[in-house]
Amino acid sequence: MLRVTLTRGLVGKKDIHKKVIQALGLRKFGSSVVHNDTPIIRGMVNKVHYLVTVTEEKAGTAVTAKAKPARAAKPVKAPAAAAPKAAPKAEAKKPAAKETKAAAKPAAKAAK
Repeated sequence: MLRVTLTRGLVGKKDIHKKVIQALGLRKFGSSVVHNDTPIIRGMVNKVHYLVTVTEEKAGTAVTAKAKPARAAKPVKAPAAAAPKAAPKAEAKKPAAKETKAAAKPAAKAAK
C-alpha cells in the first residue's frame, strides 16, 4: 500500500499533471490517499513526483480521515415535457415623432 500526499500546490502546473493528481484522488494541498502498490499507480506518482510525497504502508493499516471515498454519481433526472417555444417578438418600430421632426427640419431650412 502506498500513501500519496500532495505536498506542493497546483497553481501554474501543467494541465496533464493536474489531471494526474485528480486521478490519484488528491484535491487540496496536504491531502493524502492510500492506493495499492501497482505499476499504474507507480507510473502516475513518477509523473508528478515533484508534487507528492510517497510512503509505504502495511496492508492492514487503517485509512485516515483525510482520504475521502469517491463521490457517488448523481441520479439522472428525466427531462421535463418540453414546453412549446414562444414565437420571437417582432422588433418595435421607432416612434413616429422622431420621423416627423427629421422631415420638418429640412423643410424649415428650405423656407428661409
